[in-house]
Amino acid sequence: MSLVRLKIKGISYSQTQNGAYALILNEVEGDRKLPIVIGAFEAQSIAIALEKEIKPPRPLTHDLFKNFADRFDIVIKQVIIHKLVDGVFYSSIICERDKIEEIIDARTSDAIALALRFDAPIFTYKTILDKAGIFLKFSSKDKDKEEGDDSIMVDEILQENEPVEIDSAGAAPYKEMTMEELHKELEKAVASEDYEKAAHLRDEISKRNKN
Repeated sequence: MSLVRLKIKGISYSQTQNGAYALILNEVEGDRKLPIVIGAFEAQSIAIALEKEIKPPRPLTHDLFKNFADRFDIVIKQVIIHKLVDGVFYSSIICERDKIEEIIDARTSDAIALALRFDAPIFTYKTILDKAGIFLKFSSKDKDKEEGDDSIMVDEILQENEPVEIDSAGAAPYKEMTMEELHKELEKAVASEDYEKAAHLRDEISKRNKN
């Protein structure tokens, strides 16, 4: 089976269901997207790895794993999303130590959070992308936009899949805040280790920077 390399497009949250997140993956050489519903903690961890300016005062679980692996010369070479059963994605982490390769089973969200920290490539099989990959459909008004509103995609996914249970207050109403206020709140959220709030603030800042 042929492998297809993926890149992370971003994380989106549902506009209709509080606490529902989706990780959006793009095929590198194509237009299809692979959306995966993930938990709030994993969404925060991935968002922090993507947003280099957010520096937690203490290591998160995935950062701790990275520090542990570095200490013992363990390297993650790649991550493969290798199976899809009843809407659940299964992944493998390919590691190497002393030139010996090991394959470790992992949840896809954890595997991708680690892949980001190791700068490891992410792959899936073509058969999985054929089955679960989708094309975003834009109206003529939206075709000129570089990126669409993926929150719509999340809601469509959740109509077909049971959302994970997430302890989340949902997105706060940050639209009325100025950019200066958003950045100040982001600093406070990181300092207090409220990474869910930090992720929402980062999303709002990113949206404004694109406009």
